[in-house]
Amino acid sequence: MADSATTETAEVPYLPLGSGEAMQALEKRSYGLLVLLMVILMGVGAAAGIHAKMIGSMEAYGASREIPWGILISTYVFFAVTSTGLCIVSAIGHVFGVKVLAPIAKRAVFMAVATILAGFFVIFFEIENPFRMAIYNVISPNLTSNIWWMGTLYGAFMVFATVEYYLLLKRKYRYAVIVGFVGVIADIAANSNLGAVFGMLGGHEYWYGPFMPIYFIASAMMSGVGAIILFTITAYKIVGEKIDPAMKRSLEVTTRIAILLIAVILFFTVWNFITGFAGSSAKQAAIESLLTGPYAFNFWVLELGIGMIIPLVLFIRSKGTKLGMMALSSALMMFGIFFMRYDLVIVGQVVPLQHELDVNEYPGLLSYTPSIHEILVVIGGLAMVGLIFLLGEKIFSGHKSEAH
Repeated sequence: MADSATTETAEVPYLPLGSGEAMQALEKRSYGLLVLLMVILMGVGAAAGIHAKMIGSMEAYGASREIPWGILISTYVFFAVTSTGLCIVSAIGHVFGVKVLAPIAKRAVFMAVATILAGFFVIFFEIENPFRMAIYNVISPNLTSNIWWMGTLYGAFMVFATVEYYLLLKRKYRYAVIVGFVGVIADIAANSNLGAVFGMLGGHEYWYGPFMPIYFIASAMMSGVGAIILFTITAYKIVGEKIDPAMKRSLEVTTRIAILLIAVILFFTVWNFITGFAGSSAKQAAIESLLTGPYAFNFWVLELGIGMIIPLVLFIRSKGTKLGMMALSSALMMFGIFFMRYDLVIVGQVVPLQHELDVNEYPGLLSYTPSIHEILVVIGGLAMVGLIFLLGEKIFSGHKSEAH
């Protein structure tokens, strides 16, 4: 009996709390649970989207004839614009040779692909027949359509970015730079076309004008720097490694860029409102819905406060060296940016199209509330990004960057 007990003890050695092996076992278990959670959430989102297609989007989604674009469109915009921002960040360090940002370039390329894939996941369940759209996008292209250009260019970017990342893994840096340059041009063009989808809709005064394509590119860069700071710091927590000096320096510079870009977007926001109040009554009504109306909480608290002001203060106080504060700042910023996209899409539609004609078909502003199906699809898209991020950190060993 004693020998048996001794044998059993030898087979399962005691690991004191805090020992290296115990911590590694805990990290592996936590990582596995996170991956499982992301898979479950993504599956639930996909199931909700499939069910919506079975019963019909008019029954499952909160969108209507008056407000046809809901939270699925705003979430697609969130992912697509973040992807562009990550692509620009990676291009600065990798394609254009700014060495201080080179350590974050490879992860930025990888996550740019991850976020655009999540965007495609969400928009797949928004479009009534996505397969038909893909087929006719090829066999019957409409070269005068911004939506056609947007979809085609984002698809091309995903191919270029995937090839670029493969070439980086194979250390074929010369070819990677060429492919990366073409990819960033395609991505910026896709992003500006996405802005033009809104900016060229004359019936929606809140969007109409040349402001949108420029704003989309500027806000994409803000999304990109926020995302890469968050992904990078989280990645090192997952693998349990210390951040090396080159990466710390890269994050410090990225934090300074984030401060600048938040200030730029605040500047854009102020002037958009100033010019809006000098414009049509429809645009004034939309802006008032943000400042004092039903979307005031979204704007003042979620978008402006949590998304820009608090991160700006925290980034400044962190001085680019306090990683915990930087991670919190970037997480808050991305949270606020999500609602920034939501406000942009929804507020642009709440004013009835006949507002300036004094047609009283709809008294006051229109309303929209996301359905449970839409919310679950959005959660599935976010989980998809989380899943790809977690798998990428393990499979590609933290996207280590070598000098080239």
